[in-house]
Amino acid sequence: MTEKTPIKMLHDRILVEVDREAGERRSSGGIVIPATAAMGARRLTWSKVVATGPQARAVVVGDKVLFDGAEKAEVEVNGELYVVMRERDVHAVAADRLGDEATGLYL
Repeated sequence: MTEKTPIKMLHDRILVEVDREAGERRSSGGIVIPATAAMGARRLTWSKVVATGPQARAVVVGDKVLFDGAEKAEVEVNGELYVVMRERDVHAVAADRLGDEATGLYL
């Protein structure tokens, strides 16, 4: 595959950006906790959708989605890291377009 080869997502698959800095957290005392630190509970991740397959119905490009980072399939495209997943693996969608469908929580 050349550097300029277009990619089309199939079925209900979505492609999201990996935010390299999102994994780091800061404790209330200001200590930086790296993404590799073990945690007792699973931690969900917010990422921006960059591509969707034709059967994805609830997610569009530009939405932020919440998913389980432990169940991700990573792929590198032109030096950038992305995650490929099925739409059904998304736990929540955050987008201004949702309007009346929203829960009352905001990012």
